[in-house]
Amino acid sequence: MAATEPIEVEKNRYPFCIVWTPIPLITWIFPFIGHMGICTSTGIIRDFAGSYHVSEDQMGFGDPTKYLQLEISKVPGGVSAWDRAVQDASEEYKSHMHNLFCDNCHSHVALALNNMAYPGKRNWNMVALCWLMLFRGKHIGCSGFLRTWTPSVFLLTIIAVILVFIA
Repeated sequence: MAATEPIEVEKNRYPFCIVWTPIPLITWIFPFIGHMGICTSTGIIRDFAGSYHVSEDQMGFGDPTKYLQLEISKVPGGVSAWDRAVQDASEEYKSHMHNLFCDNCHSHVALALNNMAYPGKRNWNMVALCWLMLFRGKHIGCSGFLRTWTPSVFLLTIIAVILVFIA
């Protein structure tokens, strides 16, 4: 069973979702790396946007381009446990210094999933979430696909052209 509330891209509401958006320059070079947040049962986005700051409904690098809606039936305690886990992780991360490599937005989402024991596990981490979004995340539509992949394809095309002319 998925969430009972529908995803509303035009209203920026993603109930029971992990959301993702590209980070300029970093995502262009490594298209599997981006900025991540987790949403409440009503779809409000929470993301660790920088040191000592968890934003609400204003993702650090723009609106989501990808999302993955999780199954609330796999959360012991249901909706209230989901919302409590998101809130607790957000409160915890308001006291964290942001570190690009080991304590970042992915870590915030991992803590929320670990707090709610989704789906019965407590070993979520940055790498697992990166792969989960890469292979199971859905683009919000054509615009999400283009915002995610166009810069990388453009950059790789320029590099290929340069290499062809150098060789």
